[in-house]
Amino acid sequence: MNKTIPRFGIILLVMGLLIIPVYGLSGGPSALNSDEELTVKYGCNCHNNGASSPRVVVMITGVPIMYDLSETYNLTVRVADSLTLSGGDGNVKAGFLLSSDAVGIFSWNDDQDIRQAEDRPDDISHSETDSDGVWDFKWTAPSENVGQVNFWLAGNSVDGAGIPDENDYWNLVSFSINEPGTITTTESDSTLQTRTISVGDYDSLFVLEITEEQLEQERQNKLSHEIFKQGNLFFWTSLVALIVGGAFQREILERRYDEGPEYLARELAIPQAIRRSLGSIITFIMAYRWTINDAVIQFPPPSIVGPDAEVTDLTVFIIGCFFFISAWFAYGVYRTILAASREPKVKDIL
Repeated sequence: MNKTIPRFGIILLVMGLLIIPVYGLSGGPSALNSDEELTVKYGCNCHNNGASSPRVVVMITGVPIMYDLSETYNLTVRVADSLTLSGGDGNVKAGFLLSSDAVGIFSWNDDQDIRQAEDRPDDISHSETDSDGVWDFKWTAPSENVGQVNFWLAGNSVDGAGIPDENDYWNLVSFSINEPGTITTTESDSTLQTRTISVGDYDSLFVLEITEEQLEQERQNKLSHEIFKQGNLFFWTSLVALIVGGAFQREILERRYDEGPEYLARELAIPQAIRRSLGSIITFIMAYRWTINDAVIQFPPPSIVGPDAEVTDLTVFIIGCFFFISAWFAYGVYRTILAASREPKVKDIL
């Protein structure tokens, strides 16, 4: 019984380490990207290999050219994949992040999937990815003249796979609202009262006619990427299952036949246990830091091959490997302790 408890604890530790990445990679947009820059101003470099894409149409309507003190304005943000808007087979999930640098107040109805942005409560973002990519809210201007008000809006269009990859795209738009009294016009109020601001691939929406062949090619490309991704996921999951299953089988057989690892002298076991413990701790810390910082690991590195080169996003694979290596080191410490605890045989003493 005394031996069963620590062994069962090691098993739980291994299983816990293997599932940690699932929780670590979840959540909405963070205030800072992996370069420690504001996501709303510099983009989310965990999507689309870190590059913005004109394929994402980011639009905000109801924006006044000039604000009146304490006036409330109805705004609407829309984010969409331009391929989907033009009738193609594109992404259908979207999210956004909007900032006025804490000038004015944002408000919204409870039926909108909107929340205060993470770590920046004066900004707003989606609370969950939206299928229509449309959010309605209000912005109340400040009660005193603070000068020109600047806004930053980030939007992303995702494939709904649950992980940031090359099939997710993002784009940025910034704009400003003039201070009271700076614009006068003889035109009617409706002419200059509000405006629509957008960024995205204009040609794909309003100029180019996408042929059936192009749509089919896009569908085939997306299908091949999904098959490749699912195949990799199945292969590495199966490999980890075989390795862990083999370890379990050895543990069961050793208990059944009262066997175990070969005796290891304490003067050898202690340095070995220290090395394996350090390996487990270091790899766990590295993987955990990459996870919470939304790190992007690409090969070949864009800094070497340039921003326009084709690169592969290895973030999830590398982080998963390091968590598994950490768990394997921890299992090695357990085996070292078992070996040091065994009674030496004659051949061991000689």
